Amino acid sequence: MRDGPIGAPSPGEVFMECNELKVNGVSVLEIDDAGFVINSTQDLLDIVSDYSVKKIVLKRENINPDFFDLRTGFAGEILQKASNYKLHIGFIGSFDDIESTSMRDFIYESNRTKQIVFKSSLKEILRIFCR
Repeated sequence: MRDGPIGAPSPGEVFMECNELKVNGVSVLEIDDAGFVINSTQDLLDIVSDYSVKKIVLKRENINPDFFDLRTGFAGEILQKASNYKLHIGFIGSFDDIESTSMRDFIYESNRTKQIVFKSSLKEILRIFCR
């Protein structure tokens, strides 16, 4: 999954707009494509493989809504991959509308670990990931 400025996608890759940021010597990939959605753990692993990154920032709309329903198991699968591959994932958006107490607890606990974070801005996430 490469973006236009870096090069055309190779066979099998998915085109997406993104920015490779370097802050305090730390590389972070920001997905900046409203049309791109992570629908599976394989989509996440493809990004990690294609960009050789360990820190990824995306907007809330870039992940399948099933992520926010803990009953689907999708959030757990993403968390497991993040743990196995030592990934840091930041979600940008408003999460005030989440009604599930379990999901609100998941977000709270994730923000404490600083491996998977849910914040309202890129700046907040970079402050955590790039110390």
